[in-house]
Amino acid sequence: MTRIIDRFDEIAGRYDAALVDLWGCMHNGLAAWPAAVAAMRAFRAQGGKVVLLTNAPRPRAQVAVQIAALGIPEDAWDVIATSGDAARVAMFQGAVGRKVWFMGQEGDLAFFEPPRIVADPVAISRVPLDQAEGIVCLGPFDPHADPALNRPAFLGAKTRGLKLLCANPDIVVDRGETREWCAGALARLYEEMGGQTLYFGKPHPPIYDLARQRLAALGALPDEARILCIGDGIGTDVAGAAGEGLDCLFITGGLALEETGTDHHPDEAALKRYLEAHRQNPTWAMGFLR
Repeated sequence: MTRIIDRFDEIAGRYDAALVDLWGCMHNGLAAWPAAVAAMRAFRAQGGKVVLLTNAPRPRAQVAVQIAALGIPEDAWDVIATSGDAARVAMFQGAVGRKVWFMGQEGDLAFFEPPRIVADPVAISRVPLDQAEGIVCLGPFDPHADPALNRPAFLGAKTRGLKLLCANPDIVVDRGETREWCAGALARLYEEMGGQTLYFGKPHPPIYDLARQRLAALGALPDEARILCIGDGIGTDVAGAAGEGLDCLFITGGLALEETGTDHHPDEAALKRYLEAHRQNPTWAMGFLR
């Protein structure tokens, strides 16, 4: 049964590594939460390793620059693992062909820089949809537009048997007080229409494999029982932790703030109903990471 806690330091001593979600836990899309930063600094000070495990569809170097601007300093984390990096490896190994139709925004184009860990990368070119062998989806062209607007394009792509590589399985995020659509919403639509989608972020295994590789590179891959996942997404962070057999700290004040009745803490009855509805049972829960 999920236990509600007040502060991370109540349980921090049980773990040697934390796989920590960014958006909804460490920041709100506009600025870092100081209490979350302080909690991760304290965890590292006692010897813990912090992996920022994010469904950002961008390379980790780009994410490091972004979060620094939001107020998350380098001494609050050890390494970053992004769904973008996991997806880039697959793309440059030819997962969706050489000619791809790109869905996303101009700021996402660093995705097409070959990762160093791929020894012999496939040459990738971005082309119009009618010339494409596959789709690379980092997000919608307009994060506020109804994903269903992509239905006509997806119908043609599905008919031609194109695979869609989804670099961010998140359905929505909250940027401050504004909710935005993510690549996961487009991938879900494509699947519902009968198209084939390849996922690389939480809750799917490739990003957890990448996180373990990053921990091992630090010389700090602990026993599985000493790894904790922290996140606010019930279908990504919590479900992903369950799939990997890892403990999870569910941050209820993010995407599920209203459903869990979270003020300082989640409402116990509301949290129970929410978890039962989603058939999830995280180890711990707290309102906001602190």
